[in-house]
Amino acid sequence: MSLMPDARDLTARSNIRNAALRMFAERGHDAVTVREIATGAGVSPGLVVHHFGSKDGLRAAVDAHATESFDAVFAEFGAEDLAQVLASGETTTSVAEAFARAFPPGSPLPAYLRRLLLTNDPAGAAIFGRWYAVTRRVLDAMVELGAAAPGEDPAVQAAFLLVNDLAVILLRDQIATAIGEDPLAPAGIERWTRTAAAVYANGAFPPPSKEPPS
Repeated sequence: MSLMPDARDLTARSNIRNAALRMFAERGHDAVTVREIATGAGVSPGLVVHHFGSKDGLRAAVDAHATESFDAVFAEFGAEDLAQVLASGETTTSVAEAFARAFPPGSPLPAYLRRLLLTNDPAGAAIFGRWYAVTRRVLDAMVELGAAAPGEDPAVQAAFLLVNDLAVILLRDQIATAIGEDPLAPAGIERWTRTAAAVYANGAFPPPSKEPPS
């Protein structure tokens, strides 16, 4: 599944929005001017204003498009269906894996999500809240199926799992430098999810020995 715009739908409006998305992801909303967006889209500044009214209107359109694309990643399964799939052991679906499938290399959307989440943006806060609610429902369903151990603090457990997944997106460049591979590219995500699944299933450290020291 690819959530990049179809080439046949590159109207002036979507072309402007996509140019703004790329620039906002790279530099942030405040650092980009309407004139720069117009140049990037190959249109006049007047046409930007014609379609969106102002840069704030364009930002709202970019946020709406990005949010719809991000939420579509989570809409692939219902909570109970996803819990059943995970419990079957057929997949180790995670937020990072879903992003790797949905957004091809070069997509600005992962970088835009990173900026939304790390700058305390209201749109980012809303996205995190919705995704946390989905994670909590999936975790609760897995506990009911016996596929996950009930934690002492389910709220923190769900937040921990979500944050671990998001870390691959938020720290993508740093992780790539550390492991020598893009963690959202096919080979990188396979390495990451294999190790993450092992840690979740077996723990990161062996249990302490019960025998007294000699």
